[in-house]
Amino acid sequence: MTESLLAGLNPEQRAAVTLPHESALILAGAGSGKTRVLTTRIAYLIQTHQASPHNILAVTFTNKAAKEMLTRLAAMLPINVSGMWIGTFHGLCNRLLRTHYRDANLPQLFQILDSQDQQAAIKRLLKSLNIDDEKYPPKSVQNFINSNKEAGHRAGDLSAHDPFTRRLIELFAAYDEQCQREGVVDFAELLLRCYELLSRNEALREHYRNRFTHILVDEFQDTNRLQYRWLHLLAGPQAAVFAVGDDDQSIYAFRGANVGNMREFERDFNARQIIRLEQNYRSHGHILNAANALIKQNSERLGKNLWTSEGEGEPIRVFEAASDNEEADFIVDEVKNLQREEGVNLSDIALLYRSNAQSRVLEHKLFNAGVPYRVYGGLRFFERQEIKHALAYLRLIANQNDDGAFLRVVNFPPRGIGARTIENLQDASQAAGVSLWQAASGGAVSGRGGASLQAFVHLIAQAREATQGLPLAELVEHVLAVSTLIEHYEASKGESERVENLNELVNAAAAFEQEVRQEEEIEGLAGFLSHASLEAGEHQAGSGQDALQLMTVHAAKGLEFYAVFVSGLEEGLFPHDQSFNDADGIQEERRLMYVAITRARRRLYLTHAQSRMLHGQVRYGLASRFLEELPQNVLKAVGSRSRPMASSWNTGGWNDGWRSNSRSYDEPAPFRPKDDTPVSGGFHIGQNVSHAKFGIGVVIGSEGYGDDVRLQIKFAVGTKWLSLKYAKLDPA
Repeated sequence: MTESLLAGLNPEQRAAVTLPHESALILAGAGSGKTRVLTTRIAYLIQTHQASPHNILAVTFTNKAAKEMLTRLAAMLPINVSGMWIGTFHGLCNRLLRTHYRDANLPQLFQILDSQDQQAAIKRLLKSLNIDDEKYPPKSVQNFINSNKEAGHRAGDLSAHDPFTRRLIELFAAYDEQCQREGVVDFAELLLRCYELLSRNEALREHYRNRFTHILVDEFQDTNRLQYRWLHLLAGPQAAVFAVGDDDQSIYAFRGANVGNMREFERDFNARQIIRLEQNYRSHGHILNAANALIKQNSERLGKNLWTSEGEGEPIRVFEAASDNEEADFIVDEVKNLQREEGVNLSDIALLYRSNAQSRVLEHKLFNAGVPYRVYGGLRFFERQEIKHALAYLRLIANQNDDGAFLRVVNFPPRGIGARTIENLQDASQAAGVSLWQAASGGAVSGRGGASLQAFVHLIAQAREATQGLPLAELVEHVLAVSTLIEHYEASKGESERVENLNELVNAAAAFEQEVRQEEEIEGLAGFLSHASLEAGEHQAGSGQDALQLMTVHAAKGLEFYAVFVSGLEEGLFPHDQSFNDADGIQEERRLMYVAITRARRRLYLTHAQSRMLHGQVRYGLASRFLEELPQNVLKAVGSRSRPMASSWNTGGWNDGWRSNSRSYDEPAPFRPKDDTPVSGGFHIGQNVSHAKFGIGVVIGSEGYGDDVRLQIKFAVGTKWLSLKYAKLDPA
């Protein structure tokens, strides 16, 4: 049986699967079969009796990946794998905290805030403290809190050197107090609370160290510092950590991912083995040669070279357009040709872009051409407005002290509870130090608004009593009925889809009940609410219609397609202009381009435009440096507007470069100011400026002429486009 398990593996894959009991780094290139290696390694350990399912912990980055791993294992092993500890960092931490909630100082039925819920909680906090949400935008406060938690910091660990940061730290502390009071945790808190629990509780830590003798980690390059520390804490001296990743595909630095974790792994985990999986089973040779040549421009790589036995395949097609409209026309025509002449399904064609802002023209052209398309990464099921409302009612059934859920539905559907009544209730709640529910129950607000609050409290209390002991699906159905959500949307014009989604929530609850029969998993309403929060963003609803896939390059990670179009390959777009001011920014952008290239199996198109409409202005751009870093022998110019020529990138710009072989050179030359190039009003790229609202920033770009000049300025609160005519900027 062991030999049948290993059959079909290439030598490097087999070496990884059959490693002895020691920590190792598996450097798995794109399309090299890493999921097969991971699952086969687990099956091999169990099949050869080196470990029981009880001794294995496997960490993935998506619930989809975890479910796929369990499905594969179930087919490979004659055992029930449903109770194994295989899941995401957040999912595994949730499971551990549920088991040890008292030690973690949490209520047994604590609820999880997704990103939207967390932002709503921060808005409530700012309002209760009379904080100006323009000076302290909720999203910025949220990012400050999450980035510090993901670095392992509490508010008390931080120090401030200016009043602005001092207030952020105070808000961080107040937010944590609010969450503790309400019995809720955000995603970053799940991991931090779990890490703190294991850090201070030696008996608990040793229990899990003794239990999990084999720890396997997928997508190791995407781990942040806290996740890395959590793994290091959980892995005892006798544990073998099997880390699978690709430093060349580390593209989530903006989320806190630290590619340096892969380099530190060898030292911290005493890993003597690095196995490189370089045989690619996805793409043809020209595509891989382009990817290899591009990524070699990056420094501090662990190093690998993808290859395939499938032959060189088609050359990579490059198209230079005069404008973004012409670029979109070309893409639409090629998509239709692929579908009509080569029989390629639209769903097996992807159109990638660096920024969502690029999609408007593309969508418009596709719509006019009658080409069905789907924007991948749109609003997911559990993130839809009507579902969020229904979940808020369910959260109140589970925990009446959940102020965020209370505020979301206290007047939805409308029941005559106005903003003034809510403000009075919040004031009374804050003064008494109790939840909104407790304040409303105690009659803290009088008058008609107070009576409406009492009716709402009574509604929830009755629903809570009526649903005791009901199966989960019936519970959800009952709450949907008494909340009148379905009735409200049925009475609203054009809301039939929302009604269908609410009915689907009942099906989701029924499916959850069937699938949750797992060891050590929490069942019932609390489990379903945790499931909804953890799954938000994982599953995308689709009509089943064959449709072209549109998405950002970030969203394409982990996917593959027969044909891929990478559009907008211009300096300032891809690589993005925000990367110009960061020492590692261009390397991250190059890794992103590497990911884009390696999504293609058979056909790859790279397109760019000489001019593009952005922010209401025509922007002239230079072709991306990444085009220049690709080997010329794998490229083929298509259409009448572009052909490759010998050229090189230097600090002064392009020498020769990609030039049209047909356009008139009377057209205006592309313009992009270099550092210290004046733009208008005495300002130049790279200059520090001061703004009354946003503070000190640096000029990183410009567009327009005369009175229409706008400057792109990077401030501490984010990057802004400001009109020079109205912004009142001063040199700093």
